Amino acid sequence: MSRQADTPRKATYGLDAPTLLPLGAVVFVANVVLAYLSGKIGPLIGSSVVLFCLGCGMYASLRGKFLVWADVLDGLQLKGDERILDLGCGRGAVLMAAAKRLTAGRAIGVDIWSRSDQSGNAASATRRNAAAENVAGSVALVTGDMTALPLRSESFDLIVSNVAIHNIKGRPARQKAVDEAVRVLRPGGRVALADLSGTCGYAARLAALGMVDVRRRNLGCRMWWGGPWMPTCLVTATKPAGSTDAPGFPRAAGRPPGRRGTRQTRGRTRVPGRPTGQEFRLPTSAISHGRSRESTTRWGM
Repeated sequence: MSRQADTPRKATYGLDAPTLLPLGAVVFVANVVLAYLSGKIGPLIGSSVVLFCLGCGMYASLRGKFLVWADVLDGLQLKGDERILDLGCGRGAVLMAAAKRLTAGRAIGVDIWSRSDQSGNAASATRRNAAAENVAGSVALVTGDMTALPLRSESFDLIVSNVAIHNIKGRPARQKAVDEAVRVLRPGGRVALADLSGTCGYAARLAALGMVDVRRRNLGCRMWWGGPWMPTCLVTATKPAGSTDAPGFPRAAGRPPGRRGTRQTRGRTRVPGRPTGQEFRLPTSAISHGRSRESTTRWGM
C-alpha cells in the first residue's frame, strides 16, 4: 500500500454524488416501515440491499478512491518533474495525491465545479485543500470544459480523471473529451481515465486515435459505487513518440501545424512562452448548460 495513502488527510474532499445519499436513505426507511406494517420479510431484504449499496458508495467516496489512486499513481512511477492534468478534478482528491509525488512538476486541475457531482465542489474549496495538503505551490486550477480545454496542445506528461467524464451528456461529447485529452498530451505521455461507465468506448477511441498500450481493468471492490454491479474501470494508454502530425490525432482548432507566434483568444492575444503564474481571461463553457462565460484563471503551467 502507498505511503501517501497511509498519511492522515488534512483536507476535506466532500462526498461524491451527494444527492443519492438522501434518496437511498428514504428508500431504506420506507422499506423498514413497510416491513413493520406488513409483517413480511421481503421489505427487510430490500432495505438490506439498499444499505449495502449506500455503504459501498460511502466507502468508495470517503476511503476507497484514495487507496486505489495511490496504487495507480505509484504504478506510474512518476519522476517528479511531470506536468499533470486532472480532468474533472472536483475538490482535488486525485489532484493532491498527484501533486504530492511531484518535486519540480506541476499539477493542473480543470472543472466546471458542479455541486451535483460532489458536495461543496468549488475552486475555493480545492485551493483550501491544496494549502492544507502543503502542495499549493505545485497546483493550479482552470475553470473549463473538458470537451474544449483552454490549454495548449502537447503540454502535459500525464492526464488523469476520476469518475468524471461520464457526467458529460451525450456519447459524442464524451468522445470529444477523450479527443481533447489526447490533444493536450505530449508524445510519450500517458492517460489514466477511471469511470463508472463508457470505459470500453474510451479505450476504443484512444486506440482509434493511435494511442498504444491501451488497457482496461476493473479497479475492484474498493471502488464499487453501489455494489459489484456498479464497478469502476481504469483505462490507460500511451501517446507514441513523434505522433504530433500522425493521422487521427486531434489538433487544436484554428492552429496550423508548426505555426508559432501570437494567438487570438476571444479578443485577447496569447503569446506562446508567456511567463507562468500570470493571470488573464480565458473563454470557458458550462457543460451542463451549454453557455459561454469568461472567468479569470491562473495560467500557472
